[in-house]
Amino acid sequence: EVEFVESGGGLVMVGGSLILSCDVRGFTGVNPVIGWFRQASGKEREGISSIRRSDGVKHYAEFTKGRFTISSDNAKSTVYLHIDSLQPEDTAVYYCAGDPFGVGGFAEERYFYWGHGTQVTVSS
Repeated sequence: EVEFVESGGGLVMVGGSLILSCDVRGFTGVNPVIGWFRQASGKEREGISSIRRSDGVKHYAEFTKGRFTISSDNAKSTVYLHIDSLQPEDTAVYYCAGDPFGVGGFAEERYFYWGHGTQVTVSS
């Protein structure tokens, strides 16, 4: 069974930092990629960053502007998303997801597996 389990969300003050974790179990594929997405209330879900398991190649959405860093610990099968300088507009549910074919990009239809998300709330 494939599982993606996010953790690390919570209430943070403006300017603070968070590290979100995605524990991945049972996920395999031709060229597995794990991505982070977020969805703010009333808005569409958007891709943030992805990392390819085979060689660690990373991609970031333009809006991340250096505040978001993706990393992985393959031994633990965990992918992290470090967010700095949190702003109220970062308030959202954050999801991790798996693309087994490694097509690339943030098109959601390429991500077959999804976690349930972790809530991040940034308060001023």
